Amino acid sequence: MSHRLTRLSCWPAVMVLLSVFCCFGPGPSPALAAEKVIKIGTLFPLTGPVATAGQRCQAAVQTAVEIINNKHPELKVPLADQEGILDGYKIVLVHADSQGKPDVGKAEAERLFNQEGVWAIIGSYNSSVSKPASLVAERMKRIFMCGASSSAALTQRDMNFFFRLAPTDETESVEFVEVLKWLNEKKNAKIETIGLIYENSEFGKHAAGEAKKAASAAGFKVTTDVPFSPGATNLNSEVQTLKNNNPDAVFGALLGADYSLWVRTMKQMAWVPKIAINYCSGYQDPVIAKQLGPDADFFMGSTAYSPQFNVLMPAVEDVEKIFKTKTGGVPFDGDSIQEAVAMLVLAQAIQKAGGLDAEKVAEILHNNTWDSPLSLGGKVAFVKGGQNIKAHSVVTQLQGGEYKRIFPEEMADTEIVFPIKPWNQR
Repeated sequence: MSHRLTRLSCWPAVMVLLSVFCCFGPGPSPALAAEKVIKIGTLFPLTGPVATAGQRCQAAVQTAVEIINNKHPELKVPLADQEGILDGYKIVLVHADSQGKPDVGKAEAERLFNQEGVWAIIGSYNSSVSKPASLVAERMKRIFMCGASSSAALTQRDMNFFFRLAPTDETESVEFVEVLKWLNEKKNAKIETIGLIYENSEFGKHAAGEAKKAASAAGFKVTTDVPFSPGATNLNSEVQTLKNNNPDAVFGALLGADYSLWVRTMKQMAWVPKIAINYCSGYQDPVIAKQLGPDADFFMGSTAYSPQFNVLMPAVEDVEKIFKTKTGGVPFDGDSIQEAVAMLVLAQAIQKAGGLDAEKVAEILHNNTWDSPLSLGGKVAFVKGGQNIKAHSVVTQLQGGEYKRIFPEEMADTEIVFPIKPWNQR
């Protein structure tokens, strides 16, 4: 009798549990919890040779989430005038460290999806990491927003859930040779030969390939091809090779400390080309530029943002104040600001979709043009494969520690210093 009474007394509780399950389970997504949160993963190099860049990229996503989750009527960016999305859902970030290593990035992407239950991932700075990590997302039919990785190959894979915000090394290579042609026409620069120095990675090798293609199409000759292992302890032989061949121009694809080492090694060897132009690299890192001081001056590169661009992007200034609280006062750079844009655009797409059906959100991302006051072009629009065709940058030159706009001419604010001043004349 007692066993039967116990079973009967438990029956109402069982019915309540079943009722709860019927009402809420299985639910729209494992990323949605009763407290109304959407879990988004971030995957950046938080340790290793480009850790400072990765940490700023993470801080940029955090800045965007702070804007999305809370009302900020003073900010002139989408979603700032409301609190959360989908009638009150807040975004919660789950962070992962790729260490800048492809195998680690792939494993961390799997962990974020399978163990942490994130709905999407934003990352990964290094193209070599974004490539395998985004394949994990594609296989699982989850969205992967890529702010800054520049390898054009990433958006040539016919993927449905991958979206990249930044310009590619293909478009930058074309832009770089246009600068050389412009100098030959305007300043009789007599640039004929190009040298390449690049890290032996997805990013570097693809940049070098695109540089060769663009140079050949424009009638320039690549005379020097110098790969190196990322995280190098010295670049003496690489710089010596460049010096011996003495190309008129050098295109560089060097990240973080490798870029700084390259510049310092050139100074030690008392050599510079007539012009050095760099892909999204250590060149545009404001911390490295400050560390190099006057040695950084007169080098050039592709730049999607620097504080000197505020006249072109007035909405950034107030957002940057939030970002600086997370970085010890360091401003946005061209890479980190793209990660903030990635988060803001993704949140707008989720809001427009009215829920977390990943296929519907991906379709909406592809089929709309998004207002983006934090982007140089002011808009974001994705084509098949996930490339943002509104991505825009300008070629700048460091002068007195500031990124001066040089090319195209209609966006220039300063005259180019050409050729690069020799080390003994600075």
